[in-house]
Amino acid sequence: MSGLLMWLLCWSVELQVRRPLMPVQLSPEQVGLEMLCLCGQLDLLIRAQMQQFQEQLGQGCSPEEEDTFQAQGSEILDQMLQCLEHLPKPMPQLEDYLDMVGLSVMFPRVEVFLIQGSPVDMLESPAMDEYFSHVARLNQLLVLSQQLEEDIRHLGSHRYIAHQLSVIYQVVSSFRGIQAFSEMKKDIEANFKQVKRSLAAEEGARHEPQLAAHYVTWILELTEGLTTVVLALPEELTEDMEQAVTFVSQFLS
Repeated sequence: MSGLLMWLLCWSVELQVRRPLMPVQLSPEQVGLEMLCLCGQLDLLIRAQMQQFQEQLGQGCSPEEEDTFQAQGSEILDQMLQCLEHLPKPMPQLEDYLDMVGLSVMFPRVEVFLIQGSPVDMLESPAMDEYFSHVARLNQLLVLSQQLEEDIRHLGSHRYIAHQLSVIYQVVSSFRGIQAFSEMKKDIEANFKQVKRSLAAEEGARHEPQLAAHYVTWILELTEGLTTVVLALPEELTEDMEQAVTFVSQFLS
């Protein structure tokens, strides 16, 4: 009897594992935003599989899908279909919905996967390919700036401040043609050697290396400026996010 009960419990958990414990009704706007996220997940999954195909070919092997690829892809597609259930009846077909809201244009790999059931890369990289790396760099810059500000204020040692500045400089340099970042890049270039030299001069001293007050003030102004620019998202920072921003705007207007 206990074995049967355990089987029933396991079966129930498996059946409901991808659904919320309590019913949640999504608005059409929420469905659109959720579908954007799911398309992004599926697109990244396909790109990862295509990258593996390239590596296999480079090693002289025939391309083979990861064992988990189809399972993960099917799981995301199932979540998409669950989302569509929240739309007014009659529920549209998945392909029709993606066409209607513009997601098939944003994620052509996803559209091809729906048709063929297998991962296929594009001859030309879709514009959304730049979106994820761009957002990742913005997030990296924000986190690094906030961490440096926290460290310069509260750490008893400034031993690694120069290294942190160097990492921030590399991320800032990856944003080409952004005027606000160009000025900050020059600012780091103008002060970095002095900061590094100041910390090196205290190496071997009994106390932990500490920056002079004017360097601390400069770094705080720098990190505040970087954080402000990233959070403000000026137009020049959103060019690589244009498709996503336009898509989201239609559901938030």
